[in-house]
Amino acid sequence: MSQSKNIIELTDVKKVYDNDTVAVDSFNLEVKKGEFVTFLGPSGCGKTTTLRMIAGFELPTSGQILLNGEDISNLPPNKRPVNTVFQKYALFPHLNIYENIAFGLRLKRIENTYVNKKGETYVKKQKLTKAEIDKKVKKALEIVDLEGFEKRSVSTLSGGQQQRIAIARAIVNEPEILLLDEPLGALDLKMRKEMQIELKKMHKKLGITFIYVTHDQEEALTLSDKIVVINDGEIQQIGTPDEIYNEPVNTFVADFIGESNIFNGTVVGKLKVKFCGATFDCLDDYEINQLVDVVVRPEDIKICSPAEGRLKGKVISSIFKGVHYEITVAIGKFEIIIQSTSTAPVGSVIGLRIEPDGIHLMEKVYTVNRYDGVITKTNKVEFGDGEFECDVTQLYAGSSLDEEGYLITAQGEKTDLAGTEVNVEVDTHDIIMTDDISAGGAQGNIISMIYKGDHYRYIVRTEENEEDYVLSCPDLWNTGDLVGIIIPKEKIKISLKHDGENDR
Repeated sequence: MSQSKNIIELTDVKKVYDNDTVAVDSFNLEVKKGEFVTFLGPSGCGKTTTLRMIAGFELPTSGQILLNGEDISNLPPNKRPVNTVFQKYALFPHLNIYENIAFGLRLKRIENTYVNKKGETYVKKQKLTKAEIDKKVKKALEIVDLEGFEKRSVSTLSGGQQQRIAIARAIVNEPEILLLDEPLGALDLKMRKEMQIELKKMHKKLGITFIYVTHDQEEALTLSDKIVVINDGEIQQIGTPDEIYNEPVNTFVADFIGESNIFNGTVVGKLKVKFCGATFDCLDDYEINQLVDVVVRPEDIKICSPAEGRLKGKVISSIFKGVHYEITVAIGKFEIIIQSTSTAPVGSVIGLRIEPDGIHLMEKVYTVNRYDGVITKTNKVEFGDGEFECDVTQLYAGSSLDEEGYLITAQGEKTDLAGTEVNVEVDTHDIIMTDDISAGGAQGNIISMIYKGDHYRYIVRTEENEEDYVLSCPDLWNTGDLVGIIIPKEKIKISLKHDGENDR
């Protein structure tokens, strides 16, 4: 059997902490030898936890981590051919640069095979010689372009130089995989950009596998052979930088990677989509009348005269960004962001043109919130870690409630609904957020927000069972805000569960 080209494979990896927090879930990934792979996502998405599981600092709750085809899920860190570079350099201030890099080599023991006088072979663990250490340290310094700095104190180095020493200390042990956990996070913008170029050069020189963690989209696009976009502990998309940027699979990826205009759209014909009140030709083929999310990058919108544009609107802001102008145009209730090398005066009316290859359609994921619910003794419905008023007569056609609150069927049968399991549906437009958390039937924190031209799409997550409410709102809130959830009684649709539905 031929040896796999994958150096690392993660199969159904899951990490659950003692407080039942799921940090990583259903994580499946293949990393080829010599690849530069970046884990990209917001803070708390699980990218560092995954890196720590590869390093051996955390153990997966379930699933497998394979190194060259062998399961290393429970192998301690010192037994793995992996080294990690952290955001905090963790250099020894009392040692010079040479000794910082050589520190691990002095502790290292290598196995040498000998033959005794009887012709018998035996293995002996030995320290590296001074000459061997010296050779490895000088080679590491050459790779990070700091030759001749051996005797310098680490306290005399700039942040970028200290980061190079941290990398040299990691690569001097000749690991098969180098793990980098936001290593440029402590540097200023100019130094970060310089170090990005240096890291790319180092990767090419070494030829080993890099697995890199960052929340910086530009950094991921600049450095990577492959990007793994992560959110909420799950992989959203895996692909090359071009694929991730030009063909996002969902609105989270489209919004997180670069700038995007995201709109609600409807497919109105063969390769035709309607959004912002106009119909456009597109390249993505969907069923007619299907609801879709439409992504248009700001650089793909061209300014033209109002008569020539499929859309026309009023310029409400124009900001020079150095290489382009960022122009915001109001078209009715919609706002569209444009990036252009030419400006347009604030207050002027301009036309907008979008070519078919600049329009990317995605199947709409969030249209209706669906929950498993239970009717209470007071004829309310419990779902999503909350309790709400509802119209229980929806459950039986022609039914009504008597004075005691019992349901009377069309046939005159008296029914106690307490404990009845139901399906619950609530449209995303029918949920209201309030800062009065006691006013709603449930409460939670905003974990996600995406602007969609004329409104924001929010996801609010409850604390108890991490139930999600997806809703649309024109007002701007902040991620992390604690809010109450209000759903008008008439907007909650309930139906009886049929046999077998609980087993889905």
